[in-house]
Amino acid sequence: MRRNSTKPVESHSGAETSAQLFHDWFDPIESGVRDRVRNFIESMIEAELEEALSRPRYGRPAKVEEDRPASLNGHRHGHRSRSLMGTFGPVKIEVPRARLNTPDGKTTEWKSKMLPAYQRRTRAADALIAGAYLSGTNTRRVRRALAALFGGAVGKDTVSRVWRKVQSDWEAWNARSLADEPIVRLILDGTVVRVRLDKKATSISLLVVLGIREDGQKVLLAVKNMGGETKEAWRTVLDDLVKRGLRKPEFLIVDGGSGLDAALAAIWGDVPTQRCTVHKHRNLLAHTPERLHDEITADYTDMIYADTPQEIHKRRNAFLRKWRLRHSAVADSLEEAGDRLFTFTRLPPSQWKSARTTNAIERLHEEFKRRIKTQTVLPSSDTAAMLFWALLASGQIVMRKVDGWQTLSTKLSDQLLDAAA
Repeated sequence: MRRNSTKPVESHSGAETSAQLFHDWFDPIESGVRDRVRNFIESMIEAELEEALSRPRYGRPAKVEEDRPASLNGHRHGHRSRSLMGTFGPVKIEVPRARLNTPDGKTTEWKSKMLPAYQRRTRAADALIAGAYLSGTNTRRVRRALAALFGGAVGKDTVSRVWRKVQSDWEAWNARSLADEPIVRLILDGTVVRVRLDKKATSISLLVVLGIREDGQKVLLAVKNMGGETKEAWRTVLDDLVKRGLRKPEFLIVDGGSGLDAALAAIWGDVPTQRCTVHKHRNLLAHTPERLHDEITADYTDMIYADTPQEIHKRRNAFLRKWRLRHSAVADSLEEAGDRLFTFTRLPPSQWKSARTTNAIERLHEEFKRRIKTQTVLPSSDTAAMLFWALLASGQIVMRKVDGWQTLSTKLSDQLLDAAA
């Protein structure tokens, strides 16, 4: 008996489908623009050479006097093919060559300032590659994302080289003078990131200093990679700021770490300091079982967010009385912070929101870690600090003015919380 059987039609593989997805998406506008870009770039370089030679191509030099021609500045000698990649994609251009006369009677090769030797990408293309990297992806994904635009010419090494070019700007930023910065407040905090040291994943601390100008604008002053948040580490960061001309601030906001407190006491011990209320809240919860967290949070929030200094003082005493009986470790932890937890009450109420916490830096930490999440471990400790700075310098993260900036010029009240009651 003859058996009839049919075979199902084999479907195209995923690789074949993806290879054909954009195969017929020809865009005459893009093609026409790239052709014109090539001609435009060549015309710009030709104009530059004509200015150097003081005559157009196939032209004669202008006459200095009526019957006396001007001396030649040099001569052309062919063209050189160059590849250039920009936001318009890769193009092949013909760059003119020339020899220029020198005062000693010799000649030297003409070099275009518009298109320096060995330049293969425009600055806009480098900025696009770096921006894609800063948006929160790794080098391989940048390559895939920009492959269509750059014709597959962006490899992992290209992304790494572009990123290394950012280092010169980073070094200049670290050495800049701060003498003209009208800083009135500082917010200081650290965060832990994972980097590769000696081929092993290692945790390091990034110490971050955020300044607030007289107009309320927040500005990044320093970000340093250190082994931890010790007194010596913070002292290194602060001494560098002072050395570069940072003036004494009028107000400090800190996370409450002992190393930072000791470093600040040695430099600016008389500056009013606010202990971050969010960090203290975490400390309180760390001293108690989970079943008490909601109740402690409610009592703590009622105290910190009361409307007046008098009401805050009243609820502070009530908090201490209650938790001294319920769980003494909570009361001890609150008393450990002292009046520095309530320094914000010496400011106008419009500033309380921005002065109570280090949230301005915490938000930067969260955004920074969101951007590096795809990389898991950063290549080096220097890369971590530079990447943090680049996110702000490139505009990937924008900082606004602090709440209550209109009253920043108001001096702090000398009245302490206990006296206000």
